[in-house]
Amino acid sequence: MSAAGDIRGAVFQALTSDPRIDANDIEVDMEMNHVILNGTVPSQEQVSEATQAASRVPGVGQVYNMLAVALPSQDYGDDAALAADANEALGANAAVPRGVKASAREGNITLMGTVSTTAQRSAAEDTMAGVGGVLSVINEIVILGAGPSSGG
Repeated sequence: MSAAGDIRGAVFQALTSDPRIDANDIEVDMEMNHVILNGTVPSQEQVSEATQAASRVPGVGQVYNMLAVALPSQDYGDDAALAADANEALGANAAVPRGVKASAREGNITLMGTVSTTAQRSAAEDTMAGVGGVLSVINEIVILGAGPSSGG
């Protein structure tokens, strides 16, 4: 077997053996020593976990995570409850300023507000990975003092 085939197999084994990842709908592809993850998982948290699991495999250069979140239809919650969970998680994270808020629509979270640093903006987005039911995150948080972006 080729080195790429060995790495691909090891990545797939890492994904299927990690109890935090539902790897039933994940495909592992290789291009040189780069891993490409395609398919779906049931949560945003599992998207992150899959990247970390693949990155830990010896010989993996870079992981390109193309996974999408696809909840079974019975798992879609209501948007008000999802927004409440998202805002509770933001409030519990000391790295996220109080003015940052989340809204939800069809499982998609939109983050709004202002922060002082890129790290605070990233912390808010990273916090959503731990909220069950989040399909995607749209980060509209503005960094104060960053000025208008070009090419908008």
